[in-house]
Amino acid sequence: MPVPHRRPDVPPALGVTVHNGTADVSVLAAHADAVELCLFDEEGAERRVALSRNAYGIWWDVVEGVRPGQRYGFRVHGPWAPEQGHRHNPAKLLQDPYAGAIVGEVRWGPEVFGHAVDDGWNGDGAVRDDRDSAAYVPRSVVVDHRAFDWGEDRSPAHSWTESVIYEAHVRGLTMQHPGIPEEIRGTYAALGHPAVVEHLRGMGVTTLELLPIHAFTHEPHLVRGGLVNYWGYNTMGFFAPHADYAAASDPQGVVDELKGAIKALHAAGIEVILDVVYNHTCEQGNDSGATLSWRGLDNATYYRLDERGHDIDVTGCGNTVDLRQPLVAKMVLDSLRHWVTEFHIDGFRFDLAPALARGRDDAYDPDHAFHVALRTDPVLSRVMLIAEPWDVGVHGWRTGQFPPPFAEWNDRFRDTVRTFWLPDTARALHGETGHGGRELATRFAGSADLYAGGDRGPIASINFVTAHDGFTLADTTAYEQKHNEANLEDNRDGHGDNRSWNHGVEGGTDDPEILAARRRSVRNLLATNLLAAGVPMITAGDEFGRTQGGNNNAYCQDNEISWLDWASADLDLVATTTRLLELRRAHPALSPTEFQTFDAVPGRVRLRWFDTDGEVLTESQWNDPWLRSLAALLEAEEDAALVVLNGGLEEVTFALPEPGGWQLAWSSSWERPRDGERVGEALTMSPGALAVLTASVSPARTR
Repeated sequence: MPVPHRRPDVPPALGVTVHNGTADVSVLAAHADAVELCLFDEEGAERRVALSRNAYGIWWDVVEGVRPGQRYGFRVHGPWAPEQGHRHNPAKLLQDPYAGAIVGEVRWGPEVFGHAVDDGWNGDGAVRDDRDSAAYVPRSVVVDHRAFDWGEDRSPAHSWTESVIYEAHVRGLTMQHPGIPEEIRGTYAALGHPAVVEHLRGMGVTTLELLPIHAFTHEPHLVRGGLVNYWGYNTMGFFAPHADYAAASDPQGVVDELKGAIKALHAAGIEVILDVVYNHTCEQGNDSGATLSWRGLDNATYYRLDERGHDIDVTGCGNTVDLRQPLVAKMVLDSLRHWVTEFHIDGFRFDLAPALARGRDDAYDPDHAFHVALRTDPVLSRVMLIAEPWDVGVHGWRTGQFPPPFAEWNDRFRDTVRTFWLPDTARALHGETGHGGRELATRFAGSADLYAGGDRGPIASINFVTAHDGFTLADTTAYEQKHNEANLEDNRDGHGDNRSWNHGVEGGTDDPEILAARRRSVRNLLATNLLAAGVPMITAGDEFGRTQGGNNNAYCQDNEISWLDWASADLDLVATTTRLLELRRAHPALSPTEFQTFDAVPGRVRLRWFDTDGEVLTESQWNDPWLRSLAALLEAEEDAALVVLNGGLEEVTFALPEPGGWQLAWSSSWERPRDGERVGEALTMSPGALAVLTASVSPARTR
């Protein structure tokens, strides 16, 4: 690529940019007195080059002899004034925030902390530690993104209405897959293997969402306990892929291997989106965190601090990246563009997204400059943008409050669907009042109460009943209490509000009736998720009954607790998932772009809810907390679907609205999908069951 024109007194692009053996080196360190580039040769010897230019808070220079493969870092001289937020310490080797690759691991010890710590690596952050950290921290690496041949690669660019998201972990998805060669299991190479591609395509998945693959490290308390950060929400580099997920051993090979997997998935029509963590970094722990990169470069700029120089925490991790600072926001935007342009990523799910858009008063601002930049950027405004719409700060729950084109994880959908099929059923068994069907109907119809504003439509709702954190789908039907003892936190970690029901026995059982009831509940939850208006998301392994043994916070379990057990897969449930997604694709009434209307409107899906007598539900019925049996009739041009739900404890016969021509396409009473059957004027439903009926509709019928 040609070198962009720039004025000689203006800093070059941040990071290290190589041109024919020379490099533009540029790093943000606004409060530094001096910055040194540290170059390492093959034997690990260090050579320091002082950066001679400084403007706008950026230090830069042109350095000879730097080529792809070069290992490097920075040392920064400046004030040590924690009360002002400044923690410069030239004894600490720092990662380049823009590094394209990172090699090596953090070797946890007192040397990696910029301040003095005790034997437990604890300290108040006040006294500077002058031990050299170079032997204990990774190296940044220069890579060549031109080396990979993308050929004719193009994004599949699925519409939101046809999208089906599959949330997966690189290692967890592939570590135990029998169809993948052992030497590449758990790696990027395995993601593009035909065994994975065929499974996703066979079900009807359009979009693979990967848990964090940005380079990350493990928290000190986990290392001390012999555990690891398995999920990866502990970012060490926003531009570098996590090296441990590659079969390749050299940094350039890691980059190229990930690109090869994305290219293979694209060729199969599958998009790839990343779960990204820009709200905090691996230097977490309030003022007691390690000094690995940003803290040593410019703590007062990169992190949100109070007037005493202490970290402001809205993430639960002790530090918050400060996107109120223009160049920090630029770093995040540059990172996002990097993954789209260099890795052909198709979109992003933003972890703890409100933390990225808190303004000067710390309140969430939907018109925050970061949101404006995403919405107007010619690259980023064209990809999938999904918010996790909550953080742990004051007023941190913001579901439904993000601007378009954001979609959002809909936690209200998750909680409502679980409540209807699980704890409310348990309450009914004990003669206790439940929550009725009103909110379930609202969620099934796309959550207009949350997303009708701003012309967002139901496609703003990412519908899910499970995610990586929390119980698996099977575990929601087998456990009422979390069982996180393996995490070594005395079962204190993980959420206590699970909206689950064990069907009478906690955990494993040989009782065939309980097992059958649990499987039926799984099918009910799965069907409600996959047939509702919005964008469905499946958590990897839920399609075949994966269990974590009741662990609802397996973030530190890189083992059989978290890995998908393909050998024990319930193939009947895989077939059920496939059938439900076939129905969704075949019937446009199930995936509207706009909210449905009660009356027939040309071009819009018509939705009416009926009781068991085939009459439109009345307001008094909607207000009845015992309402457990209802049916949704969705009609579009030449298409109709009737979704019948019986959450009650007794068999119920539904008088079908507008009878005639109905075909029973699927029922949760079926262990495995089978050919449908014609239905007359009524349908008898088993207790705790969901059914889908379909019919062709003439244009005149919807007027």
